[in-house]
Amino acid sequence: MPTVDIFDMNRQVVGQLDLRDDIFNVPAKSHVVHHVVLYQLAKRRRGTAKTKGRSEVSGGGKKPWRQKGTGRARAGTTRSPLWRGGGTVHGPQPRTYNLKVPKKVRRLALKMVLSQKLRDQALVVVDQLQFPEIKTKHFHAWMHRFALQKPLVVLAGKDEIVEKSARNIPDVKVLRSEGLNVFDMLKHGNLVLTKDTVSKIEESLG
Repeated sequence: MPTVDIFDMNRQVVGQLDLRDDIFNVPAKSHVVHHVVLYQLAKRRRGTAKTKGRSEVSGGGKKPWRQKGTGRARAGTTRSPLWRGGGTVHGPQPRTYNLKVPKKVRRLALKMVLSQKLRDQALVVVDQLQFPEIKTKHFHAWMHRFALQKPLVVLAGKDEIVEKSARNIPDVKVLRSEGLNVFDMLKHGNLVLTKDTVSKIEESLG
């Protein structure tokens, strides 16, 4: 069973926490994690790109000129794809990019990335994360004290002071435990969890 130190706001060790083997000690399989990342990115695509075919472009009802005798190529409508202002051939149409990934696979990928963060010593557990007021400098000072690189901070619940204090700092993201995802954990360097967040993660993934 893996064990991590619990730090206070001043980076002093105040205790230790035993982590569950089935969540924080799972061997990584790159193809599983990759599949879930593709699933997440595909869900972000709106799929609303749309062009009009010749039958959808307004106008073009009248034949431009008679069929024969003009010396020009025959034409039946000004909305032909060959004409300026005409329809588009095989253009994009609204579609969904969503992939089907079983819930068990998504949960497994979360466990794998959490375990890898622990093995890479990029997982930091704090007793609590509290600031006296909404100030970017408070969060920045705390981040500097822990020497965090592009941290992803996961809270157990809503905390407006922490969330607003961090939102103006580049490469820093604050999530609530229910929003924890594979893509953000891979994108960011350090993963910072509070002690209550670890309990919520273990409860939801256990």
